[in-house]
Amino acid sequence: MTLRHPRPGTLLAGVAGTAFAAWMVGGLGGAAVTHAAAVAGTLLLTLAAGIACLRRAARRRGRMGAAWAGIGLGMLSYSAGEAGTAWGLLTPGSQGPPPDLGHLGLVPLVAAGLLVVPVGRQSVANRVRAGVDGLMIACSLLLVSWLLVLGPLFTAGAGAGPSVPLGYPLGGIVLITLALHLLALLRRGGPDSGPLLLVVGATVLLGIAYGGYVLGTPGGGHGLGGVLVLVRLAGFAIVLLAARRPESGTGERAADAADAHPEPQPFAMLAPYAAVLIALGCSVVHYAISGTADSFTAGCRSTLILLIIARQLLTLLENRHLTRHLESRVARRTTELRASELRFRALVLQSSESVAVIDADSTIRFQSESVERIFGYPASVLLGLKLLDVAGRRATPQLAAALESIRDQPLAVVVAEVPLRHQDGRIRLAEMTITNLMHDPTVRGYVLNTRDIHDATELQEQLVHEAYHDALTGLASRALFRERLLESLERDPAGAGAAVLLLDLDGFKEINDSLGHAAGDALLVQVAARLRAAVREGDTVARFGGDEFAVLVESGTARADAETVAARIAAALQEPVLLGGRELHVAVSIGLACGADAAGTDQLLRNADLAMYRAKSAGGAGLAAYDPGMLTGLVERLELEADLRLALERAELTLHYQPTVDLRTGEIVGFEALVRWQHPTRGMIPPLDFIGIAEATGLIVPLGRWVLTEACRQAVAWGAGRTRRLKMAVNVSVRQFEHGDLSAMVAEVLAETGMPVDQLCLEMTESVLLTDTDENLTQLQRLKALGVTLAMDDFGTGYSSLAYLRRYPMDILKIDRSFVDRLGGDREDEALVRTIVRLGRNLGMTTVAEGIEEAAQLAILRDLECDLAQGYFLSRPLPAAEAGRVLTEGLAGKLAVAV
Repeated sequence: MTLRHPRPGTLLAGVAGTAFAAWMVGGLGGAAVTHAAAVAGTLLLTLAAGIACLRRAARRRGRMGAAWAGIGLGMLSYSAGEAGTAWGLLTPGSQGPPPDLGHLGLVPLVAAGLLVVPVGRQSVANRVRAGVDGLMIACSLLLVSWLLVLGPLFTAGAGAGPSVPLGYPLGGIVLITLALHLLALLRRGGPDSGPLLLVVGATVLLGIAYGGYVLGTPGGGHGLGGVLVLVRLAGFAIVLLAARRPESGTGERAADAADAHPEPQPFAMLAPYAAVLIALGCSVVHYAISGTADSFTAGCRSTLILLIIARQLLTLLENRHLTRHLESRVARRTTELRASELRFRALVLQSSESVAVIDADSTIRFQSESVERIFGYPASVLLGLKLLDVAGRRATPQLAAALESIRDQPLAVVVAEVPLRHQDGRIRLAEMTITNLMHDPTVRGYVLNTRDIHDATELQEQLVHEAYHDALTGLASRALFRERLLESLERDPAGAGAAVLLLDLDGFKEINDSLGHAAGDALLVQVAARLRAAVREGDTVARFGGDEFAVLVESGTARADAETVAARIAAALQEPVLLGGRELHVAVSIGLACGADAAGTDQLLRNADLAMYRAKSAGGAGLAAYDPGMLTGLVERLELEADLRLALERAELTLHYQPTVDLRTGEIVGFEALVRWQHPTRGMIPPLDFIGIAEATGLIVPLGRWVLTEACRQAVAWGAGRTRRLKMAVNVSVRQFEHGDLSAMVAEVLAETGMPVDQLCLEMTESVLLTDTDENLTQLQRLKALGVTLAMDDFGTGYSSLAYLRRYPMDILKIDRSFVDRLGGDREDEALVRTIVRLGRNLGMTTVAEGIEEAAQLAILRDLECDLAQGYFLSRPLPAAEAGRVLTEGLAGKLAVAV
């Protein structure tokens, strides 16, 4: 234990106090000097105590602040009385303020402060009982005071007027009564409990000093006996000490304490009876000595008897209330425990887990009834059996090892997945959580929580299989393919042992759109079966989505083996596919990339994709191997795409116009608008280099609207002042059909430009007829309703456009340049063109031959009675100014050469 040295100030105060006490008791310097020193000391001490109490009150809130304020004002009241005494000593014979007024004023002020001290939330019965206890203490103290002091003085007629001197002992009784009453109710350990205990002690001392006032000096009056002076000063000093004690709680904590229900203190129950016993004892002794009893003593004794009866009645009523309340609480608690037990039993019974407790030798001591619902065994059948005997041969070794692993580890938990036999004979996978509670006196065993996870495990395995396999074809999914590719590259970081083939079916979209998705799915299933048969054992075949497949080839000569596998795949898919009674021919574009040319999985797949794109760009139905130049082409494509997005804003696009000539009259009857891109650094970019990018990125939609608008404005400009009406042909893309209402856009452009609707011709390829056929048919019907002329471009190169000619409202057939190129050679080619011309005539459609390069081709088309023609032989696409001059001058010279 560490001893703390007293502070110098505390030591000095102790020495001064001891010296002052010796002075008061010894009466040094005579009575007058001692009296003056006592008055001065009391004045200063009460003033300091009052100020300290008021400062503490300012820092507190609520009732605690009011209590300290009352005590402080009582101290200042007594200080005022002492000031009156000091005035009388300093000015003998003068009439100053009466000191007794200030001295006695302490009693009601301190009493008020003690009464408002927060002592906990009290019921009405408790408050009545506390009041009776206080009256018992007060009456007892009054009786003792009467017998010992007040009675003899009153009988002897001491003092000229006993009203003031008798006020001091009565005030002392009040102070001691309230102090004892507060001590009984005060909560120990609560906020301000320490300082308040000091105040209680100080109040008792002051009560004693007040009670002995009339005995202070011979003859009574204002006696200042040394001992009583020290008692009074000690009380004031303790109040000062209490007010300066550190605060132990905030106002909020004090409020909480005030709201709390205090525990009854033993002193609170014994103090009233102890006071009564002392009073009655004094009364008996007094009667035995004097042999007389005055009426006041008899009245006090009678009052005490009545108060004791009232106290006992209150106690009886409280006990009856407490008994009933306790019975109610016991009944309610019993009901809660019973409900809790039933709830626990229901939870255990309905739980998805079986709960069991086994001994150290695995004997089953407790088994929940839910085991019958989960595993089919009645709980009563399992009790007393050894778990290691009934678990089965497959589960016993695992369970024994699990129990052994936690045998010497209290509260340790182990989880084991074990196969358990169901009562019907099925083997079910179970998860068993074992907790070692052998050291818990309420359990003393191993607690087993067992749940059936067989179905969940099967579902998880099924989900994993679905995540790693394509649901339609049963091939590996992209995720599984990437995982195996990553493992291959990790085994051989150089990548020499891995090659990837990326496959894309040519023309699959047209087949899927024309024959339906069900036919497309059936085709993919047959393709997948042929891929499995074509690859080697150990190769991974995956479907990436749509009509895209991939093959992972792993070997020491991966590139050569991949080329062999690619050849076998191409050969397997050359055979026609029989689907719904029809034969379909499917070709495949294959891209090959080797691990040695890539830095990782993503780069290797990207390389294969670039190679596949190269194969597809070359016409499809072939194999292309990756080379680094493909990446450069991809970068250029991306740069071109970025520039194309800004081309419209920068006015880099322009239109060229190629005339269409009537082969019967030789007149120019219209133009076809063709877009050109004048790049600021690359120069003139051909349409083939950027139209595909516009299609792929969706830029074809704003680009197509711009072309249509500019072409219509030019047609309106050429038509001004001319009697002959020119057709302006504009190409539309299948992507424009997919984005919004094409007919509404065309109507807006016609209204903006003032273009007559019958002068506009929209050209489209056969892909429009084969994609989203119902929706596109609706769009075409709306365009036809506007009065727009519709033309089928590149006729004869598609799959089944002949079947749609009667269904779709086409006005013009444009014979593809591939047929025109062969005119003048094989007569079969000429017959094919003749058939197309007759087909158009029979369907009431105008035929246009495009791509005419020679006079001989033009002469043959005239002989075949083709209606219109266009091509470089007649005129290349021209800027608007040059096209305007050709429109004025005509093409008579070109036509004369072809005659």
